[in-house]
Amino acid sequence: MSRSPARTLAALERLRLRHGPGVAEVRLALLRRLERTPLRTAGQVRRLHELLCFARAYPDDVRVLRQTARMLQRFSRRTDLRAHRAELYASGIAGTTIWFPFFYPTARWVAARWPRQLLLDRNDTVAEESIAKLLPALMMPIEAFALRESHLPGYAALDRLRGRRSDATFLLERIAAMPGDEFTREAVYDALNPSCELLPGPTTPSRTRAAFPVPEVAFRSQPLRSGRPDLRHEIARAPRPPHRLAGRSARELIDLARASMATRERDLDAIAHGNPLETWWIEDDAGLAFVLFGMVPERRPALPAIYGGLTLQNGVPIGYHQSDVIGPCVAVSFNTFDTFRGGASAFIFARLLATLHTMFGATSFSIEPYQLGEGNDEGIESGAWWFYAKLGFRPRARPALQLAAAEARRLRRNPMHRSSEATLRQLARHHLFFDFDPHRPAPLVLPAAIGLAVGSFLGGLDEDRDRALHIAESRARAACGLAPAHDFSRAEARAWRALFPLLAMLPARRWAEAERAALVEIVRNKAARSERDFVRSTQRHARLLEALARLSESEH
Repeated sequence: MSRSPARTLAALERLRLRHGPGVAEVRLALLRRLERTPLRTAGQVRRLHELLCFARAYPDDVRVLRQTARMLQRFSRRTDLRAHRAELYASGIAGTTIWFPFFYPTARWVAARWPRQLLLDRNDTVAEESIAKLLPALMMPIEAFALRESHLPGYAALDRLRGRRSDATFLLERIAAMPGDEFTREAVYDALNPSCELLPGPTTPSRTRAAFPVPEVAFRSQPLRSGRPDLRHEIARAPRPPHRLAGRSARELIDLARASMATRERDLDAIAHGNPLETWWIEDDAGLAFVLFGMVPERRPALPAIYGGLTLQNGVPIGYHQSDVIGPCVAVSFNTFDTFRGGASAFIFARLLATLHTMFGATSFSIEPYQLGEGNDEGIESGAWWFYAKLGFRPRARPALQLAAAEARRLRRNPMHRSSEATLRQLARHHLFFDFDPHRPAPLVLPAAIGLAVGSFLGGLDEDRDRALHIAESRARAACGLAPAHDFSRAEARAWRALFPLLAMLPARRWAEAERAALVEIVRNKAARSERDFVRSTQRHARLLEALARLSESEH
């Protein structure tokens, strides 16, 4: 008996998380039927797309892999996709328009590759007003005078000046031609914050075609690991040794990460400024792999070392993450893309912690309030606090400990209890922690708190900021035992400028000579090709970590 397309799609959805004897044959038959059958609604087209992406990441066998790969490759040519293209706007599906107010480096990346297809969203009237005010400063004097006299609206002014360039590409090129450095240009673009559209094309980013080629695919014959993992056991079970990539592979992975974010209306500095000279591939079991990107040296913060990354399953991006590393501590941000939720998210998170332990020697992990829902409705709606709490993460702040204990008592009395939104928001105000060795918890180091402490310190040195910086640098050199004429390389000098205000605050002149010399090593390592050495040298400096923890406490 033949099934309607809707019933066939529903049957395929019921198989989403199933693997085992006979499942591949049924999945394959349903896929082949849907390959030939137009769907009636945009929602059905989207549902089929998500099922194909999931099956491409977790194929039963080579037949399912080939079938899903073929259907995804041809997805933009489906008649139902074309019929519902407008309703699938900003879905990230191949053949549809992408929308997002990209970060400046991401917008530059998009414009360089698809200059004719990147457009400004002209419904963004706030950006239009800002463009009208800024545009004269980007043009030749005779043009600037005309713009000020004519009072043209922003988009109309761009149309008069841009020639054959798209409006977004022309604007980006004019900003890129400004005097100053990339930080200044980025600040100008971010002040405009224009919404952009990327029209679909054969090579434009999409969730549909996103994948990195892997030499071997892991097929599924067992259900995904949906249980709650033992974090200490998993952290102790190391993945394969990290492998640093270079050249084309590193650049392709950074591009894949940028595209994976852009097609989901997201952006991340750690990916936008990913360093092809520090791109790490860490392979795990069953087709799971993690990619970590260090940041290009000129974009590295003084504290911490920041690594963005992708989670890949058989080469398919299934999530992203960011790790902020200071000594043995890592603040972890972890996200599984919507398509791949409901599977093995907890297990994958545990394997990420094992990867960070292997990469950096990390022994203490924290989740910051934003990831738990502080100012982040998605974190509240997903119950992020409970996801981490059930894995063994705990708060340290007394108010959060008391509230968590009360919620645990309610849950024991009533297993159906669910924390209210108000309770989740209260819980999300404080960090959660997991220590590999529970008897040796690492103190929390807060870079933002340290930065404010540095600002207060500089303000107290002298009312004139330039004189204050001169005084601070002299103190830092004396504290580190550096002669006034001590030479750094260009990259090391940039790292020194980032760190010397902090070093000037430290009681380092009372430290042993070796501890003071180690501070210079830390500065040099901040400028190295890989920040792993920076992390390791900071871990070895117990006095520095103690001082950073005290600064965090004084400002928190």
